[in-house]
Amino acid sequence: MDRVKDKVAIVTGAATGIGRATAQLLAQEGAKVVVTTDANITGAEETVAIINSNGSEAIFIQQDITVEADWKKVIDKTLETYGRLDILVNNAGIMIAKEIENTTLEDWRRVMKINLDGMFLGTKFAIGAMKKNGGGSIINMSSVLGLVGNFDHTSAYSASKGGIRLFTKAAAVECSKSGLDYNIRVNSIHPGVIETPMSAPVFNNEEFRKAMEKDHPIGRLGNSMDVAYGVLYLASDESSFVTGAELIIDGGWTAH
Repeated sequence: MDRVKDKVAIVTGAATGIGRATAQLLAQEGAKVVVTTDANITGAEETVAIINSNGSEAIFIQQDITVEADWKKVIDKTLETYGRLDILVNNAGIMIAKEIENTTLEDWRRVMKINLDGMFLGTKFAIGAMKKNGGGSIINMSSVLGLVGNFDHTSAYSASKGGIRLFTKAAAVECSKSGLDYNIRVNSIHPGVIETPMSAPVFNNEEFRKAMEKDHPIGRLGNSMDVAYGVLYLASDESSFVTGAELIIDGGWTAH
């Protein structure tokens, strides 16, 4: 129960799904958690209520991850409330599924703004806070589609998630002892097909569900806790020798 005891974490996009599971697990393992979201305020408040009702500690801050002033607000409030920042989980993101020919420049820029700009800003502001307390762990949520292409009309999404992967590696080197010696580890997580409240309606089709399960050598689809436990590992001191890495959590989908 103490894998991240007394650490302070920010989890973006923590109103539902992977973000909520991650926030709850980090809190369960001893962290104080700052939950953020832009639109689903009710969901984020529910996440905080669940955590606090279980005897852990969390607060909610509304945030647009693409706005620098919002990042400054979140970091300042975190430091004001808890005095430090040890963990950042850049989880918030969107997907647009369109053929390249039907993807507008506006579509493309919206995906890049939320998925890439938001992650960049989070990393930038977290580094500033973490280096003051001697280090930390930044975890950037990418995707298996940041590693391989797939015939599902997600080219813009794939480009953004691939960008996250390479930015993460560059940031890891910059923050390492051979770089600026900040003692900040930066890693990316690459989930496969994960069942969340948002994706649940898609899997109500039994035929489609069975086809998707067959694509996973492990024999099932993923769930939010599968990813949350990966985040917990990278957030904890157990992964002290891990930086610039990509943790694939996909039931073997990219193994074949």
